[in-house]
This record gives sequence, structure tokens and C-alpha cells, in this order.
Amino acid sequence: MITDIIAKLPMRQKGLTLNFYKKLGFTVFGNEFDNYLMLQRDNLQLHFFEFKNLVPDENYGQIYIRTTSIEDLFNTFIENKVAIHPNGHLAEKIWGQKEFSILDPDSNLITFGETLN
Repeated sequence: MITDIIAKLPMRQKGLTLNFYKKLGFTVFGNEFDNYLMLQRDNLQLHFFEFKNLVPDENYGQIYIRTTSIEDLFNTFIENKVAIHPNGHLAEKIWGQKEFSILDPDSNLITFGETLN
């Protein structure tokens, strides 16, 4: 039986990644490892593996996170000075989602979406 999916994304510097995701409300989950980072917010976990030679402009890492109260989440990120992706401002999409996107320090694209009623 499959129970969960956990995204694993590349990171160049553990401290930089941790500080960025703390602004998004994530905390460290589980054990500490030198070259690996596990973060959690609510029921969502994200894992990061060290990739020191990653070229952010060549990174195509992406995840889509479903949420509720997307406007509150968006406003919290703005208050925490999280940069919104230039092409990913909060908007209603024709596929029935309200979405916005951000890039983390390693250019992993993180899109947040809430189903429209």
C-alpha cells in the first residue's frame, strides 16, 4: 500500500536552504545529516540532498503543493519577504486552481495551489 510521497530536491548549501524554508514556516524533521536535510510543515515533508555543483540556472526541480487558505499563505510569504516568481503571481487558473509560485535559492520551482469551488 502506498501512503505518502515526499519530494527530494537538490541543494547547494544546507544552511542557505534551511534559512529560506524557515521563512516559509518549515522546521527540521527527524535526524540531522551532513549532506541531507528533512523539513516539515503541517503534514508535508520536503527532503533535500546536497548537490554542490548544481547550477541554479540549469535546475529544473519542481513541486506542486496543494493548500487551503492560499491567500493567507501568499500574504504571509509577502510579509516574510519571500520573492514571488515573476511569472507566478497569485492568480486563478483555467484548470480550476488558484496558484502562485516561488523559486528557492537553488531555483527549485515551488508552486502552491488551492482548488477553486
